Amino acid sequence: MKFFADTAEIEDIRKLADTGLLDGVTTNPSLIKKSGRDFIEVVKEIVKVVPGPVSAEVVALDHDGMMKEAEVLRKIADNITIKVPLTPDGLKTCKALSSDGTMVNVTLCFSANQALLAAKAGATFISPFVGRLDDISQSGIDLIADIRMIYDNYDFGTEILVASVRNPVHILESAKIGADVMTAPPSVIWQLFKHPLTDNGIAAFLKDWEATGQQI
Repeated sequence: MKFFADTAEIEDIRKLADTGLLDGVTTNPSLIKKSGRDFIEVVKEIVKVVPGPVSAEVVALDHDGMMKEAEVLRKIADNITIKVPLTPDGLKTCKALSSDGTMVNVTLCFSANQALLAAKAGATFISPFVGRLDDISQSGIDLIADIRMIYDNYDFGTEILVASVRNPVHILESAKIGADVMTAPPSVIWQLFKHPLTDNGIAAFLKDWEATGQQI
């Protein structure tokens, strides 16, 4: 499973990139607003840190507007992935961009039927939002399983990018199903490292090693 960070905070991205485990980054208008910075400048900084796919989202709602914005964004770097909404105009834009060799992330997916349409439009990534479905008492993880089955049935190349990840359980369950990618806030990714028995084991080993009086 590829790990993407869902953030526009450059320092958080650098810290994760330093681990060697970060494969990409996703951004959206809400994350840019939270950062309080200029969108284009933030994206330019991110692509210098992360060589993998960096999703930058268009904000136009019509096909022509999306194409104009995509043209600006994909000139930033070769690893820019254009993020479009799962609407008729969004998928039309996806088809045009993917046919031209541009990576496309189709976002705001909440049903398997929508995911099927995105795959047919040539999406590089489909972003089903598991957390938001859980919020309305629907199973986000069940959606991941449905998409995995459909994509495997027809050998679609679109990668399942699990989004709206709220906790490590979302990541674990998605990995068990076989999702290709997950994107999560840095705070959730750091939680994956933690287990009390690991901490206890390190403390015990260090105590015993100190008692030996040795050095390496």
